[in-house]
Amino acid sequence: MRLAVTEPGVPEIFHSLQGEGVSCGKPSVFVRLSQCNLHCIWCDTAYTWNFQGTEFPHRDDAPDAPRKFDRALETIDLTVEALADRLVSQPCRRIIFTGGEPLLQQRELGDLVQRLKFADPGFHIEIETNGTIKPLGLAADLIDQFNVSPKLAHSGNATALRLKPDALRFYAADPRANLKIVVADPADLAEVEALVSDCGMPASRVWLMPEGRSPQELHAREPWLAEACLKAGYNFTDRLHIHLYGDTRGT
Repeated sequence: MRLAVTEPGVPEIFHSLQGEGVSCGKPSVFVRLSQCNLHCIWCDTAYTWNFQGTEFPHRDDAPDAPRKFDRALETIDLTVEALADRLVSQPCRRIIFTGGEPLLQQRELGDLVQRLKFADPGFHIEIETNGTIKPLGLAADLIDQFNVSPKLAHSGNATALRLKPDALRFYAADPRANLKIVVADPADLAEVEALVSDCGMPASRVWLMPEGRSPQELHAREPWLAEACLKAGYNFTDRLHIHLYGDTRGT
């Protein structure tokens, strides 16, 4: 499996508190997989996809040149067996696969989760996904929680790429799934309402999160977004890890 790294040769696997959504505040072990099929202009893990030789724009681009990452330095490949051994020895049984887009590797991911559940049925497995890929096989059967984050227009992705109605309806029909939608501006709220209505997700399983990579950016958006959640019956989520650790890898 292809993972991101905290530094060259060191896979990004870390024990921390979940900072967002349904499981916010819960001790978790994160496994950051590399590669993504979307390319959000504000992404805070662009090192998982914004590689040299690509033409994707990002807000961190310098005025005279885009910021690109060296694929060889930013990724590491581990076998399913090797990764399972690492996770079994972790101090926590809540495992969160994030990215990137984990479901790009769902066949291997399903095999890995099967190994973990066999080693210890107490494992609780969560997937953080952008909602464009419908899980299949073991990746669909054995996951305990799907944290689905469909992207709005402000992400910079074309509508046909970022919104897959069949996949979103699958998640809406599955009680293991929830939506966590990044909101940057009050004008985004109409888009949120349409997305939630179209896929059929109950408001009680929707979390809205302010876009921001610093406490200052988050605080600026929190008051009006919290009020919008109250009015619509959505849940509000902050980004706890940003307040605790800043915008850093491995946190």
